[in-house]
Formats: sequence, C-alpha cells, structure tokens
Amino acid sequence: MLAAGTAFWYYNAAGKHDEHTISAMAANPYNRHLIDSCESLLQNGDIVVRTGNDMTSEMFREANRKDKTYSHCGIVLIENGKPYIYHSIGGEDNPDEVLRRDDIQTWASPKHNTGLGILRYHFTPAQVDSLACITRMYYNQHKKFDLQFDISNDDKLYCAELLYQTINKSLGKAVIKSTKWMGYTYVAVDDITQNSYCDWICQVKYK
Repeated sequence: MLAAGTAFWYYNAAGKHDEHTISAMAANPYNRHLIDSCESLLQNGDIVVRTGNDMTSEMFREANRKDKTYSHCGIVLIENGKPYIYHSIGGEDNPDEVLRRDDIQTWASPKHNTGLGILRYHFTPAQVDSLACITRMYYNQHKKFDLQFDISNDDKLYCAELLYQTINKSLGKAVIKSTKWMGYTYVAVDDITQNSYCDWICQVKYK
C-alpha cells in the first residue's frame, strides 16, 4: 500500500514505448497494483495527471514549459464511495468530444499510459464543494473539447482549461496562471502541477 503525503517514483528504463512494451505494461499485474494503491489515496477534489503513450500526448507534453512529464489532467470527485475522474479529451478515444467521467482504472490504464500522479490543492471544504458543483455543471452541460485552445471563455474546454476554470472559480482567485508563448496565451498541464498552491501526494511510473 502506498503512503499518502509522500511523492515517489517507480522507474523503468524504456524510452519511446513500442507495441511490445505497451502490451507488457498492460499485462503486468504490478501496474494494476499501483493503480489500486493510488486509488486508495484519492480524496474529493484531488487532481490527477497521467502520461499518455501516443503522439497526441507527446504534443501536450511538449506544450509544458517547466515539466514535460504529464500530458493530461482531471478532477477527482468521490461519488457513492468511489472516485471518478472528470476530464476533457478529444480524438478517437472520445469521438463525441464531450466532457467524460471515468473510473480510475479506465482513466489510468497502462494500455494507454506510462504513469500517473495525484495532487492535492489547498482547498477548504467549501471550496471543494464549489469545485464539485462547477465540475458537475460542466459535465451536465456536455461541454465539448476545445479544439481552439481558447482560455478566454468556458464555452468549450480542453483538459488543462477545465482545471484552470474550475479551480480558479472555486478559490475565487487566479492561482493557476496562463502561459504566454509566441504571442499565444494558453494553460499547460504543468501550469496545474508546478503550482505552490498544491502538494504532490504521489507519482508513479509503470513497469
């Protein structure tokens, strides 16, 4: 069992993952144990991040300016005693492009990812309630994936933008800052993770 409050890594030697490596990760029961152990740490309002193993994930990782580890992020809400991940994703994995709600086993599957992490923002109970309310509102509105990556409004949302909107609105202040690069303003996954307003609970890499 993993201990809460400690950031840690499980390393592997693989770089670019070929089909054989991906299949081995998916079949390795140790990786399922890692996900089970991470699931036991999740609390309402936690933030989860993952490292995808496809080319789109590589693109999102490269958009990070400080830490290129993670490619995707989501919000944890505990419902009927079980954690669910609310997240915004497009592409062939989500052809209707609406906001998704997945269990952690699906969201963090080693078939599609090489690792995950858990962060905990410094929310009060009331702020967690606000985060949950805003997140569910977006979900019930069937918010589409934002292919324009426009953070100026919440008409559509990409993954980091979902967290940018919900966390800042819940806290009533802009603790997640946008990034400017070559005249373009956006929020990257590491703008969520590299933030003094949150703490790492754990980080794991699959074997």
